[in-house]
Amino acid sequence: MAGFINYISESYNELRNHVTWTPWAEAQRLTIVVVVFTVIFSLAIWGIDTVFSNVIEQYFNWVKS
Repeated sequence: MAGFINYISESYNELRNHVTWTPWAEAQRLTIVVVVFTVIFSLAIWGIDTVFSNVIEQYFNWVKS
């Protein structure tokens, strides 16, 4: 149990004193970039999926008739 407490204590010390944290303004800016990219990418995937879905549906309608 002492090893676990030592691990937690050293981890906290490392995070508190030795990690360089991104400034808050930069973190917000990068978060916005990620959100915008995610929205654009998801819309592109949705568009491609819709087109392929329609193409496959048309193909099966053509084969069926």
